[in-house]
Amino acid sequence: MRTFDQLVAEAANYIKELMPWDLAEKLEQTSPLIVDVREPDEFDAMHIANSHNIPRGILEAASESGYDETHNELSNARDRQVIVVCRSGKRSHLAAYTLHQLGFKDVASLKTGLRGWNDFDQPMINKNKQEVDGDDAEEFLKPKIIS
Repeated sequence: MRTFDQLVAEAANYIKELMPWDLAEKLEQTSPLIVDVREPDEFDAMHIANSHNIPRGILEAASESGYDETHNELSNARDRQVIVVCRSGKRSHLAAYTLHQLGFKDVASLKTGLRGWNDFDQPMINKNKQEVDGDDAEEFLKPKIIS
């Protein structure tokens, strides 16, 4: 039986990863489709401006036409640059691999996720389009220890 971390490591053989500074530079030069695969409450709390919330649980249906969950911009993006993000970079890693398997030609995962994005002092906004304080983001994004 494989663990979650092993699945993530196996997917690394098939996908590209971007560091936060690479994504910041890309956003200055181009307009990739940013897909945030976290849950809606996580997205509402903070996200990269102009990103699209497509939770991991509906990603496959959202990427295809004809489903209730279809996200038109994603389903038409097989030839467009797609950057997948999550909290730490693990869900996005697997989601990027899934999109790769579904025929997306230029897909990458944000390595270190929004935690790394915040550590690099990049801005995030909440559902009301208000900028989120970096210290508040750090508290929200830190791993929850379960004893």
